[in-house]
Amino acid sequence: MTIVDSHQHFWDLSKFDYSWMGEEDSVLKQNHLPETLKPLMDEAGVDRTVIVQAVSSIDEAWWLLDLADANDWVAGVVTWVDLQSPTVGDDLDALQKREKFCGIRHIWHDEPNDDWILSPAVLEGLKELARRDIPYDLLVRPQHLKYVPPLLEAIPDLRTVIDHIAKPLIAETIMEPWATDLAIIASNPSVHCKFSGMVTEADHENWTVGELVPYADRIVEMFGYDRMMFGSDWPVSTLASRYPRTFRSYVETLGDLTPDEFANVVGRNAERFYGLGKG
Repeated sequence: MTIVDSHQHFWDLSKFDYSWMGEEDSVLKQNHLPETLKPLMDEAGVDRTVIVQAVSSIDEAWWLLDLADANDWVAGVVTWVDLQSPTVGDDLDALQKREKFCGIRHIWHDEPNDDWILSPAVLEGLKELARRDIPYDLLVRPQHLKYVPPLLEAIPDLRTVIDHIAKPLIAETIMEPWATDLAIIASNPSVHCKFSGMVTEADHENWTVGELVPYADRIVEMFGYDRMMFGSDWPVSTLASRYPRTFRSYVETLGDLTPDEFANVVGRNAERFYGLGKG
């Protein structure tokens, strides 16, 4: 069985503008590169990863793809592209020539308009992804979920995955309207969910596995074991947990799984969704 981390990041502060990190000092505000992550993966027993974009830059896309080519344990790369550009097709042509390119993401939840995803120019770009069968990561918070069903109605062939279980307010033990809105989305069988991001939505200093379990239970109810995929969200997760603890804790929230269920959540689903090569 191959264990795949479906969601982690690399960044180099000298190369790109990571202004979303804010001004305050943080464990995030340092370079996070393959040589740091690989020993943590080995400690946790994770075999392969998918790198996900961290800035809105096509230059970052090429840099991440080069890192992936230099590290055989990187299975795929989800990059950014300007969905609203009239030349988005040209950019996708170039990206699709790279073996480890596997999807697109935009930092939707930082857009000033919550309904950004439904703007005509964005929809045209997403239709191009659907035409090419390129997966799309939905980076959302609970207030964005109500816009996802209209998106899927407009582009029914778009394959999507919800990042970080849509970032419910775990630290405040708030379940609604997150659970109701996400359940509506999960009723669409084309939508997957990354079982990730929970520790950073919990109390960074005092979280326990028990506090994550109610949210994990709801995700299992909504998506089942065939549409969930483990993701560490490293190094953002280091705000609350070391990499090995993050992996162990997420597995623990799921309780007793059959071998097939476990293999699906921690590897197979990501491989199928992103079309990852065997490496």
